[in-house]
Amino acid sequence: MTMDQTKTFDLSASFKAYDVRGIVGESITAEIVEAVGAAFVDVLQLEGKTVLVGGDMRPSSPEFSKAFANGAARRGANVQLLDLISTDELYYACGALNAAGATFTASHNPAEYNGIKMAKAGAVPISSETGLKEIQARAEEYLNTGSIPAAPVRGLIGVHDVLKGYSEYLRSLVDLRGIRPLKVVVDAGNGMAGLTTPAVLGDALLPKLPLEIIPLYFELDGSFPNHPANPLEPENLRDLQAAVVEHGADLGLAFDGDADRCFVIDEKGEPVSPSAITGMVARREIARAQGLGEANPTIIHNLLTSRAVPELVERLGGRAVRTRVGHSFIKAVMAAEGAVFGGEHSAHFYFRDFWNADTGMLAAMHVLAALGEQDGPLSELGREYEPYMSSGEINSEIEDKAAAVERVRHDFRNDDVEVDHLDGSTFIATDGSYWFNLRPSNTEPFLRLNVEATDKATMERVRDRVLALVRG
Repeated sequence: MTMDQTKTFDLSASFKAYDVRGIVGESITAEIVEAVGAAFVDVLQLEGKTVLVGGDMRPSSPEFSKAFANGAARRGANVQLLDLISTDELYYACGALNAAGATFTASHNPAEYNGIKMAKAGAVPISSETGLKEIQARAEEYLNTGSIPAAPVRGLIGVHDVLKGYSEYLRSLVDLRGIRPLKVVVDAGNGMAGLTTPAVLGDALLPKLPLEIIPLYFELDGSFPNHPANPLEPENLRDLQAAVVEHGADLGLAFDGDADRCFVIDEKGEPVSPSAITGMVARREIARAQGLGEANPTIIHNLLTSRAVPELVERLGGRAVRTRVGHSFIKAVMAAEGAVFGGEHSAHFYFRDFWNADTGMLAAMHVLAALGEQDGPLSELGREYEPYMSSGEINSEIEDKAAAVERVRHDFRNDDVEVDHLDGSTFIATDGSYWFNLRPSNTEPFLRLNVEATDKATMERVRDRVLALVRG
């Protein structure tokens, strides 16, 4: 290929800590993507090996998939195009087929964005510390010299559909055939869950389950005509909440654009916190591991997850391991600790049986199983896992974040608190009545606050005191 040599390429704006993300036509183009595909093969030494490439429903994903495939094949890799996939389908494919791969997605970002999530064989994540920086440097080299040298033998490009295999595999992990009938509203947000939900939970490819699925925004549309595919923002859950109540459904599920995260709404239209979901799934995974003879199964939770999670895990005879926030950290700790399951406050859920990778669909299936194996409503079941009051994440736009944290530390110096610095600063009341974490964003001028307390009044008092100091 011949490239435009009048430019000097610097990809640092689009290469992040765990993936690539940029604005289509500016920081991510077919030319750049072809160079990244070639660099991916070089850095991971994939000449003569299989590389898997797919993409989400964004308009640029098919073009980018082909460009990446061309770059990879030019450097001697044999490419299997997976076509339209969710991010957890990529992880399934990398695990089941034991091959490295990439998918084009910008997750919950707006329509003008696209990006690349990459994994090694076995769905091992690639981050800036494990190859992403080298891929960036090699891609820049190809772009700036104006050509990608051809390998001695050009790789072949074929097509491989993994949707049925993915669906069968998930159903083998959670058997929903015997649960009571449930009515489920699913908001796919015009994202990839519009493809995966009918395949896994419906009867598009496999026998029918005792589930009545009411679809919201299942049409794959990367312009997101109904609402952003980001369920972390409360306003993006409103349509789902209304539909659950209107249809008298047992629960609602909301997926983000690439369907690797899942949020849950109870029958009253109220969100069930990701910490409660973590506890619910942890209970099931601990019981299953113990049933297979595992003495004290390990559960990973990040430090912003409710302390109800480690308390539950210890009570059930498991071992709770606390980690900092971020999926590459969690996946690394999952592997190092041999953990059976991991959960984050951001609704990323990780499973040992899914190559330590995160999958929103598998978490949703565990919730359906937990609800369908008993008679009570989800609001009651969820309450068992949410004994404390939480503030949720509150962002304050602060230029001098370190000074703001120091003001808080100084003000709390005479309170009976312990402070740890695993990720930001966590202040823990020694009487167990509250804890809070202040964490600077790595990418934005935000200081993030999370507070949890034994009762609402304490939570609000601590929250307001900290915010006054931070914003003062």
